[in-house]
Amino acid sequence: METVMLPNPHVVRRGAGTPVLFIHGNGVDHRLLSDLDDVFASDDGDGWERIYVDLPGFGQTPPLIGRGGLPDVADWLDELTSELIGSSSFAVVANSLGGLLARDLVARRPAQCLGMALLAPVVDPAHERRTVPERCVLVEDHDLLASIAPADAVTYAEMAVLQSRENWLRFQRAALPGITAADDDAMRRIGDLYELPHSNEDRLVLDRPVLVVAGKRDHIVGYEDQDALSRRFPRSTYAALDGAGHNVHLDQPELVRALLREWRSAVTTEAEIA
Repeated sequence: METVMLPNPHVVRRGAGTPVLFIHGNGVDHRLLSDLDDVFASDDGDGWERIYVDLPGFGQTPPLIGRGGLPDVADWLDELTSELIGSSSFAVVANSLGGLLARDLVARRPAQCLGMALLAPVVDPAHERRTVPERCVLVEDHDLLASIAPADAVTYAEMAVLQSRENWLRFQRAALPGITAADDDAMRRIGDLYELPHSNEDRLVLDRPVLVVAGKRDHIVGYEDQDALSRRFPRSTYAALDGAGHNVHLDQPELVRALLREWRSAVTTEAEIA
């Protein structure tokens, strides 16, 4: 194993109760998913300990020492889960690359997982094998882009399918800080070995609540492969949201929150039974 566990992974823990582990995607940090904290911290969502992790080389977690490919990040995440959660039952919320890592983690710990929510997850690491739509911007706001710092405007425009002041403010709060903080070398090393053993995915069996949410305008990972992914799980819910790209929960925040609340309720039942 090439992974070296670093002494200071950056983890944000909020609340108390059943652990729910949040795993972000490539090029961002935990803040992208902490934008959803209200789903689990609201009055009817008490009893959840939210654990937000910065993956190695993102946010405030230093890069891995050594090879630093995706298998090493997966090993690191499994080690960190042992440190943070041990053998306790937990749920997972993940997006993009985090969705691939989450499935690998759950395949290693199926008896512990109470449920899994995947937002615009990577299904196949190989871009050429993905089914994706053409890049499409449904609503352009040239005045908005002109009012933003040029570099930030380019970053925002690469992802936004519904450009608006409100959408920009969500992106600025949740996505931009992690994009700015990402370690380029760590991203390069992940990209150089951007695959996980098929055996882990093949042996993943989870008869617990699974939510898969995709954006129909997601030109990064698409939405059709995610439909097929959801069919692997006997208790899955799948939703493909129009007016949403890869940052599906920033583009359609209320719809995603409603779906997550339903999933959270199902997982709560699992936690009571466990």
